[in-house]
Amino acid sequence: MRVRLDLSYDGTAFAGWATQPGLRTVQGTLEAALGTVLRCAEPRLTVAGRTDAGVHARGQVAHVDLDPDVWAAVRGRMTGEPGVALVRRLAGVLPPDVVVHRAQPAPEGFDARFSALHRRYTYRLADDAVRVDPLRRSHVVRNRLPLDVGPMSEAAADLVGRHDFAAFCRPRPGATTIRTLQVLDVVRPSTGQDAGLVVVVVQADAFCHSMVRALVGALVAVGEGRRSAGWPAELLAGRARDPGSAVAPAHGLVLEEVVYPRAADLAERARQTRARRDPADVDDAHAHREEEDG
Repeated sequence: MRVRLDLSYDGTAFAGWATQPGLRTVQGTLEAALGTVLRCAEPRLTVAGRTDAGVHARGQVAHVDLDPDVWAAVRGRMTGEPGVALVRRLAGVLPPDVVVHRAQPAPEGFDARFSALHRRYTYRLADDAVRVDPLRRSHVVRNRLPLDVGPMSEAAADLVGRHDFAAFCRPRPGATTIRTLQVLDVVRPSTGQDAGLVVVVVQADAFCHSMVRALVGALVAVGEGRRSAGWPAELLAGRARDPGSAVAPAHGLVLEEVVYPRAADLAERARQTRARRDPADVDDAHAHREEEDG
């Protein structure tokens, strides 16, 4: 049976999501905890979006396939649903920088990666000393120069849509850099916890490696007045990385949400995503296998 896990983590002390020999990763930490709690060989997790070192997640989703007897046995002497028991038991063995909020049987056809419709990230910057909060230093990037949100928003609008984002991706052999960027907004909220900060909201069907931080880096160059509002679109059209284009620091990036279709459409969405398309179009299977931001 397949179990969906909804989780959050502070990426500060992790070398990213994906397991790497000798390094502390979110996947390795969570799989070890699941093996301990379920009393079985460490199960293998599939995640919606593989975040890079230092990147955080508030709305990450993963799935794990378990024997039904293992799922039922997790309750032990507890009463209630196995998912509730699993969350409680994981809380006792996981470090404080990883939290599993929910665990529940997944609907038929659900795949944490391939069934997703889109992922939404936010990136936060403080460009005013008054707004710099040392208690949020691991999640908000301090920008020493003031940022003009107007030109940044203008530049962002030119990048929305289906494009080859090779200029904003680290190339990988055999992987496509074509993506559908659904949302790229730059705002300065006037109220709430983010009041006065510059917040970049990025949403797409999938992302290639370092794409979000490269987009933010280009927008920051515009906001500081070092580049024109049309410069990011020129980079996009050139389809090549500009050595002068900086990638924004990892710690300002948070995976906020992963959205899925209704249960009846999960299997079809996963099938469509896996299907190889015409080489002139996007190979979504490659797109998702290579999805990893930071």
